Amino acid sequence: MRVLAQIAPRGTITPLVFLDQSESLLAMGAVPEPHENWKSVLLSGRVETSHFQQFAELLAAIHHGGTAHQYCDGFADRSFFESLRIEPYYLVTAARIPAAHSFLMGLVEETRSRQLTLVHGDYSPKNILIYQGRLVLLDHEVIHCGDPAFDIGFSMAHLLSKAHHLPSVRQDIAAAAHGYFRTYAHKGGMAEVMPCVRHTLGCLLARVAGRSQLEYLDDDERRRQRNAVTTLMADPPRSLEGLIAQFLELI
Repeated sequence: MRVLAQIAPRGTITPLVFLDQSESLLAMGAVPEPHENWKSVLLSGRVETSHFQQFAELLAAIHHGGTAHQYCDGFADRSFFESLRIEPYYLVTAARIPAAHSFLMGLVEETRSRQLTLVHGDYSPKNILIYQGRLVLLDHEVIHCGDPAFDIGFSMAHLLSKAHHLPSVRQDIAAAAHGYFRTYAHKGGMAEVMPCVRHTLGCLLARVAGRSQLEYLDDDERRRQRNAVTTLMADPPRSLEGLIAQFLELI
């Protein structure tokens, strides 16, 4: 919270009130009421462009500001990322889906080798509260120095899974997802396109076949998503725009 408050846009990080390490006590400021959880807002079918724009600007600020050595060196421990993301998402899925094994193991090797900037590791709509139209980011326990493309892939998989689940607003979410990455890149985001594509595919599959599956997708949706992603893994699109279009076509 201390580091993110220095590099993220003002008001997007809950303030630290106090920390007593000897007693394992931490207090942070509460997000005032009334607020809404962005995941719930999206699942209700409300798609507001400004939310996606802020989501992009916040992540770009974290990735851009997190390259400083004094920040990244302080988050060199990647053990939580390994136990909460690499193992349950990519390794479990690789073991369960033979057609994805080579793709995912290559992605794991690539991810472990890239230590470029601060990576939130849990950048998703469920960890965003909306207060007076502004986004506030929560739950930073997976933060580490790593590959910023993971945050893009992780968040993009959430957006595309919701587009899959909500056909009435599918095109609206898809268009907003396009805008999300464009704004991120325009605001100085560091993630390279092809690693973003690979992490999006990896997370899309992990959320229907790994240990942490999306609760709002039914069995038919999980099957469709699994089939679509394994098809795309055989010949990954060269852009996120292409990935979004092909994914929606296949589902």
